This record gives sequence, structure tokens and C-alpha cells, in this order.
Amino acid sequence: MKEIAYARAAAEAIQEEFRRNNKLVYLATDIQPELRGEFGEDRVRVTPISESAFVGTAIGLAGSGYRSIADLRMATFGFVAMDQMVNQAAKITYMFGGQTHFPMLIRMSFGAGMHWAAQHSISPYAMYMNVPGLKIILPSTPYDIKGLLKAALRDNNPVISFEHSLLAPVIGDVPEEDYILPFGRADIKREGTDVTVVALSRMVHESLAVAEEVAKEGISVEVVDPRTLVPLDRETIRNSVAKTGRLVVVDEACQTCSAASEIVSLIVEDDRVFNRLKAPPKRVCGLDIPIPYSPPMERYALPSREKIGAAIRQVINS
Repeated sequence: MKEIAYARAAAEAIQEEFRRNNKLVYLATDIQPELRGEFGEDRVRVTPISESAFVGTAIGLAGSGYRSIADLRMATFGFVAMDQMVNQAAKITYMFGGQTHFPMLIRMSFGAGMHWAAQHSISPYAMYMNVPGLKIILPSTPYDIKGLLKAALRDNNPVISFEHSLLAPVIGDVPEEDYILPFGRADIKREGTDVTVVALSRMVHESLAVAEEVAKEGISVEVVDPRTLVPLDRETIRNSVAKTGRLVVVDEACQTCSAASEIVSLIVEDDRVFNRLKAPPKRVCGLDIPIPYSPPMERYALPSREKIGAAIRQVINS
């Protein structure tokens, strides 16, 4: 194993897959010097600032026997390519009757905490969960992002990778050898017996920190990281909650119609798990507001260790 940063692990995944597959193309509005230096400008394209155009190009490449990475940078910019992602990429294999596949990877950074104001602080993955035909990955560690990106670049479907901006410098262990992480397999980041915390992306790290704190009070927290939202590992989540009898979901996105809501529904709709609940499930989410620029107001709008800890104590004491 080696220790590298999250951003470096993502870069390694792409470089290794470029070496493995000479029909892989990178599309982005900014220069990728390391990739372009090794693979040339034919395969590493600098595009016009028109996300709809180069996501459309990625679809065309996919239909012509290539695989491509469309790097939209901020998730904000994805909204100008919604037709290409939601109405074309997600549906085109179905509309072709499954006769061909349209593999592509769409990368977006997301999240708040950088004081980038309302437009650049969004976490919109739940919007895309509502669109059949798109796979969605949400890696939280260097190990996860490398394995999931490599899996995405070998998958025959359109995949969206949501990568939290604050995770870029996070260091973690990554194997020296080639590996992939199959979609739809959650990871239990910490085992526990009293309460299950299902945490998404950066909130995994915040939840692990809280788990350490409440352990001093005798509370044993199991932290589950879904890693992929589509497909979602329902069984791991259900089995964990069936064991602990309590659930807290931590999701930086707005609470209404959130991924957290979907995860809670998995539990309350399953008689086997619901009948084992010792307390109502809790969600710790961002407020249903545009994220403020003001740092104190931004912190108030987002999940925090204090809020996570309070939710854990509430379900324990219910």
C-alpha cells in the first residue's frame, strides 16, 4: 500500500486506464498537462466553454466505439448540459433497444465549505438519482475514488462521479497493484452495535470523528459509506440497521427529496428492519436554502459534528 491524496488517486486511475485502453478520450475546458504530455492532444482535448457541446461529443464518441471522460469541473456547470445527460445519455441505450452501449464518465466536483456562495456550493446528486439510466458514484477516500473511477471507465453505461472539493487533499492508503471496486457495494468504515450512521462523501469523515467522540460516552457507532448511490447497496444498509436498531443519515445536500430520504425509506418500508427499530430514523442534512457566502452562515446551513452528535444521542435516548 502507498499513501496518496484523493486528487492524486483520481489522476492515477485515469492515467492507468488511458494506458490500458487507447480508445479513451478526455474532454475538459482546461488543460490536463500530465495527461496531455503522455497521451497527446488527440486524446486529451481542451474544449470550448460549452458543457452541452462536449457532453454531447462524449455521447457521440460512445456511440462510435470510444469511451470518454467529460470533466465538467463544478457541478454547477452540469445544469447547462442537463438535456445531454438526462434526456440523451441516460435514455439512449434503452431507446436503441439495448443493441449498443454508450459508455462515458462525467466528473463533477460539488459541495460547500469553501465559501464559494450559492451557485458553486451545491450537492445535486439526488436530482440525478431520479433519472433511470445513470450510474452515480460518490467516493469519500483515495482508495474508493481510484477503484470506483477505474470501474466506471470499464462500465458500459454513463456514470457520473461526484467528488467533494474539500476531499482533494485527504490522504489515504491505496494499493500498488491494479484494482477496481464494483458498484453497489457499500463499505462499513467503522463497526458498531448501538446506532448505524449512513454518511455520504465528506460526511463520512465527519461522522467517523463523531463516532470517536461518542465512544467515550459508551455509544458504539457503525459508520456505513454507500460509495455508490446508483446502484445503492440496500442490503448492507438494512442489515446494519437491523443489527443496531437505530439509524442516522448524514447528507450535506438539502433535506427535501434527498438521498438521505431515499435511504430512510429503505428502512421504514422493510418490515423485517422496521420492526427492529428502537427509535425513529433521523436525517442530518443541509438546510433547504441556497448556501450563503458568509462563512458563519454557511456553517449554520450545513451538517456539523455537533449536529451529528446530537442526532446520535437523540436516537440513543429515545
